[in-house]
Amino acid sequence: MPSRFNPDADLIRKLAEVINETGLTEIEYAEGDRRIRVARGVATQGVVMQAAAPAAAGAPPAMSAAAPAAVPGNAVTSPMVGTVYLAAEPGAAPFVQPGDRVSEGQTLLIIEAMKVMNPIKSPRAGTVAAVFVKNSEPVEFGQPLVAVE
Repeated sequence: MPSRFNPDADLIRKLAEVINETGLTEIEYAEGDRRIRVARGVATQGVVMQAAAPAAAGAPPAMSAAAPAAVPGNAVTSPMVGTVYLAAEPGAAPFVQPGDRVSEGQTLLIIEAMKVMNPIKSPRAGTVAAVFVKNSEPVEFGQPLVAVE
């Protein structure tokens, strides 16, 4: 007999508070094979909760319809939701372009979130293979930004 999933109401409230405070569109908490996903509804702008049932033994994890295509292993992904800027200021040269050599810790781009400019730094030295985003476009958590080989 499968165990019953009893979500923690306090945890759900805390996740909903994080969404409201940060402007995120969704957040997910996982423990073992149980997950709680809290998302801001687009049509209603309210917070909706969805609890996923445990996956069947040996079954591959389900993918969301909104999940991005496979993220290249060398991609630097967005650590937050915000607006991406490829240069320090309008009209300035971009921080990096495909073909540029970068060092570990070098700024690749900036993400503005809640009026704070957050530099996104290269996790390793290498060559910029691709830039997956355009200047001034919104980005989501986990979205590929730049590939560094």
